[in-house]
Amino acid sequence: MRSVRLKFLIIYVLVILLIFVIFNLAGSRMIRKELETSRKDLMYSEAELIEQSYMENYYQEQMTPGYLRAQLRTIDTFLDLRIWIVDANRRLIIDTRSNVMEEGGAEVPELTEELLSSRFSDHVMIPGYLTQECISAVLPVSYNYRVRGYIVIFSSYQSIENTVNQYMDVINVASLFLYGLLFVVFLVLDLEMEIPLHKINRRAGEYATGHFTEAKPLRTGDEFEDLSESVTLLGRRLQSMDEYQNRFISNVSHDFRSPLTSIKGYAQAMLDGTIPPEMQEKYLNIILFEADRLTKLTSNLLEMNRMSGEKTLQWSNFDIIPVILQTAATFEGTCEKKKISFRMVFEENEMFVDADLGKIQQVVYNLIDNAIKFSNNNSEIQIRAEEVRGKVLISVKDSGIGIPQESLSKIWDRFYKTDLSRGKDRKGTGLGLSIVKEIISAHGENISVTSTEGAGTEFVFSLKAGKAEDDGDE
Repeated sequence: MRSVRLKFLIIYVLVILLIFVIFNLAGSRMIRKELETSRKDLMYSEAELIEQSYMENYYQEQMTPGYLRAQLRTIDTFLDLRIWIVDANRRLIIDTRSNVMEEGGAEVPELTEELLSSRFSDHVMIPGYLTQECISAVLPVSYNYRVRGYIVIFSSYQSIENTVNQYMDVINVASLFLYGLLFVVFLVLDLEMEIPLHKINRRAGEYATGHFTEAKPLRTGDEFEDLSESVTLLGRRLQSMDEYQNRFISNVSHDFRSPLTSIKGYAQAMLDGTIPPEMQEKYLNIILFEADRLTKLTSNLLEMNRMSGEKTLQWSNFDIIPVILQTAATFEGTCEKKKISFRMVFEENEMFVDADLGKIQQVVYNLIDNAIKFSNNNSEIQIRAEEVRGKVLISVKDSGIGIPQESLSKIWDRFYKTDLSRGKDRKGTGLGLSIVKEIISAHGENISVTSTEGAGTEFVFSLKAGKAEDDGDE
């Protein structure tokens, strides 16, 4: 959290510095340009006002030069504008900041035709008179239809710069208040983020150490609440996975330990002579039986691991009927021993599906194996296939012992066995139906089960209907 806060603080400082630089460079430049424009307008307006108010009386000798100079000095003092009156011969006769008038005027070489003919001139320097660069505004004064002189007004860049600095001082002071307000907002936002993040981080740390206690959910009404709920959901799933892992290890250990104990015990008894030679065949068959259990359990575990690692299916278009018939034929020996018969009910002679052939063959095998396992002797297993609205439905129905209603929702769990199955068939691993469920789910299809104790069980799964292959006959 400290690193996040430091990052936010660095970003805040950089943004403030960036704003400060922009305000003091670009802002001052814009203000300076605007002030120069408004200053020129003011200078020219004052020149026009001086012409209208004083110059006609001055040329009619109704106003003395001393009085005109006094009036112009007032304007200079009020507006900080240096005002010159220049005659037609370009002689300076009145200067509001020197005594040129008393000396009868002065020649100023810098008062060129170019300068006096330009309304505005920038960066004007006149040695001996103007010690700083100035802006000049020139207004020719006409009397009796001829030019009698010029009103020249100067404004120093320094005065404009002083005004710019005053504006920038005001802006910077206001910005300081704004920066302070933003810093307070930053602190509030930091606390608003720190508290929920600290709670979520602490909860995640507890989950990481295996403590899955249910925490009080955050009610912030924003993304932190969503994050909190996601972390809580993650914790529940981790807890579920942890419990599942414990059950998995316990079940695997139990299912491996039981046959290994029997194999070791009977083998040791035969070696030390506890079991007489005439009875060894019986116990060797038991050892083979337990070895078959271990082999089947290992195969199913490898299959479950392979199913979890695979991301794609080998899709193909094939006829499901031969798959069902060939798979059922592999159980001929077992069915003869229990006197179990198959009744095949197919809607069509050919029923094509789009699926993974090897995986679906395994589904059919596991369902038939499960049906035989829980069927009574001298019974019948029905296998049906029919097409309904673009789907092929395959069902495997036995008339065996059935599944208790409270166990129906658990039969898909790995290693789950009902009490009836444990007594009926000790060779089962509890993984067959889990494999079936994962394969059908990987195809994006569904499988369902209905069962009645003492009457039997029916499994029904769906596959996407395919298209019959063209044999090329005309």
